[in-house]
Amino acid sequence: MLSLVGSSAVSVFQENLGKTERRAGVSLALIYAFRMLGLFMIMPVFALYAEKLPEATPFLAGLALGIYGLTQALLQIPFGMLSDRIGRKPVIFAGLVIFALGSLVAAQADSIYGIIFGRALQGSGAIAAALMALAADLSREEHRTKMMALIGASIGVAFAAAMVLGPVLNQWIGISGIFAGTAVLALIGIAILYLIVPDPLHTHFHSDAQVQSGALVDVLRDSQLLRLDFGIFILHFALMCVFLVMPLELRDTASLAAADHWKLYLPVFALSLVIMLPFVIIAERNRRMKQVFLGAIATVALAVTGFIYSSDLRTLGLSLVLFFAGFNLLEASLPSLISKTARATQKGTAMGVYSSSQFMGAFAGGLVGGAVHGYWGIDGLYITVIVVLLLWLVLASSMQQPRYLSTYLLNIGVRNESEISGLTHELAAVAGVAEVSVIADEGVAYLKVEKHVLDDKKLLSFMVDNN
Repeated sequence: MLSLVGSSAVSVFQENLGKTERRAGVSLALIYAFRMLGLFMIMPVFALYAEKLPEATPFLAGLALGIYGLTQALLQIPFGMLSDRIGRKPVIFAGLVIFALGSLVAAQADSIYGIIFGRALQGSGAIAAALMALAADLSREEHRTKMMALIGASIGVAFAAAMVLGPVLNQWIGISGIFAGTAVLALIGIAILYLIVPDPLHTHFHSDAQVQSGALVDVLRDSQLLRLDFGIFILHFALMCVFLVMPLELRDTASLAAADHWKLYLPVFALSLVIMLPFVIIAERNRRMKQVFLGAIATVALAVTGFIYSSDLRTLGLSLVLFFAGFNLLEASLPSLISKTARATQKGTAMGVYSSSQFMGAFAGGLVGGAVHGYWGIDGLYITVIVVLLLWLVLASSMQQPRYLSTYLLNIGVRNESEISGLTHELAAVAGVAEVSVIADEGVAYLKVEKHVLDDKKLLSFMVDNN
């Protein structure tokens, strides 16, 4: 959820991008952020609300919080494939309408079962894959990574904002008002989609941004990718479990009124980002990705252990800082590791499986976390999370050192099959190019490159400018 966001990211996004690409990137990022903001805003307050609902139990509260992940995971890839057939915007429009309807159902609900149904509907508006496909349609190959990075950053901003806004809005308009406001955000998203997002000149398949059914078997057989999929599953399992009880902990253990929870979350997020930034730099520049990655998992496990022994606001706040420092670092590292590990032509498929694993983790965290909370209490829930994190740590310790390669897309235009072999060898001979796959139907060369030694000038000489 959280990615690095800052002036440097914005400048990189703006560099060399055309006006249409900048407009598309910002508007699609807003649509994605509005949707995720609506999903996340109830997380820091729902546990307190669920206590007052008729027939609510910890298990049902967990199901209500996490069930959006199940429907999202099941439908996002089919919705993405449907967008190849009927168009991107119709699928995104339908998804936002479904999301708005789910929000209204939850807003009107007077029982935990109504909330569960509404949240399931919210997740059914699974537009992530279609949004990414539209972003790919609206960007040149050499700038697509920047477009995707902006959308990824918007998710992180939405999550951080939701943690602060949720308690504030709950005090003003209540949970029902938050759900109703989420429906309004979906409608604003529809307006942005049709009034601001450009229409693509061409809609076609992009191997780097979409799921290719023929590549699914290969991706699911890759043990290194599966380790990363398991990792994002566990990370969001842990997040959901923690927020099933954290609002209760802040109220009962830290004696912090619900309306004031944002006063803790705001500095916690700020400090956690400051802590994580040096480790991101160390991981990439000093090629210590695996060591930093394992350290982040251990930090999250240590933070959850701290929750058990926290007895006041100061100790609970310190544990939260550690939790989110590790969480943010892992959230930023895992997509990078997927990109480094997957073949260039299978990146879209690998990211699709990864995203589905993330949402399934949220669902499992709500389902299992709610059940454990009901049977063994808060400490039992924390112990369960620690055990699962330690399992992940053991599994991750056996992963291979990542290749420090970046995906590079090059528009080489329509070529004859007879030209492909020669072009592949020429591209492979360019300094810094480690892997080449040319897809004739797309007119794109998918490369893995070492940026610090890459001969950009030579590589760009092969590019065909269609603009």
